[in-house]
Amino acid sequence: MANLPQSLSMNAPFGVTSASNPASAAVAGAPANKDRKMASAEHLVLDLSSPDLRENALLELSKKRELFQDLAPLLWNSFGTIAALLQEIVSIYPVLSPPNLSPAQSNRVCNALALLQCVASHPDTRMLFLNAHIPLYLYPFLNTTSKSRPFEYLRLTSLGVIGALVKVDDTEVISFLLSTEIIPLCLRTMEMGSELSKTVATFIVQKILLDDVGLDYICTTAERFFAVGRVLGNMVAALAEQPSSRLLKHIIRCYLRLSDNPRLLHFQIKKGSKQSAGSVLLALIVLMILHL
Repeated sequence: MANLPQSLSMNAPFGVTSASNPASAAVAGAPANKDRKMASAEHLVLDLSSPDLRENALLELSKKRELFQDLAPLLWNSFGTIAALLQEIVSIYPVLSPPNLSPAQSNRVCNALALLQCVASHPDTRMLFLNAHIPLYLYPFLNTTSKSRPFEYLRLTSLGVIGALVKVDDTEVISFLLSTEIIPLCLRTMEMGSELSKTVATFIVQKILLDDVGLDYICTTAERFFAVGRVLGNMVAALAEQPSSRLLKHIIRCYLRLSDNPRLLHFQIKKGSKQSAGSVLLALIVLMILHL
């Protein structure tokens, strides 16, 4: 908050313009260009609070978010911005069921989600984002089943936000996601999504498994373990018809991590079904291939 421009600070009246800085104006070259980019970002962030200007601001910020340094803290700390992004998200809840999401609606909300992904991936705002329970606003999108392009784009972008959270190893993030039942939502996408959505969802499950808390959670009961194993097995079978080395890589890493749990053999004996044994056998075959 200390370095936030006055026009965007929650401690200043909304709409007050920031004072010019003569010293920065005198600096030439790259620093001046950086200042211009930041001024452009600040202007667009202010536009997010105006319903008439928001759609264009969402589009421009989402396209140029990689060019704006520290955009995430700017979005988080500026007055009314996160509320405006959440408003964009909840506004399309009514068209989720029955599925009636238009391409234009999907593109607009996905631009808002791209900005939330920016916030989720930044070290200064990640935990603030998580502690505000903002990922929960995305779960209705992951619970959709329509395979139309607008819904697929919506699910993929929502998964990107969750993927940004798990990319950095943090047990607190994993614990939050487990407590909010992210695993069933990921498994749903792994079963019915596009190749890219399946890949991101499997990556999220993989990152959860790599954390000891996540592995213990999934292996606590045979039902959880075999629910994950069944989906992974079905995905491997589907890859015979539509190969994807990128997706297979994440599936193998999930199997490899599951094999680290000592309950693996116990579950096989306890369950005693062909499907269960097949899942375990497939995991062991993958392990042998990896160690050749």
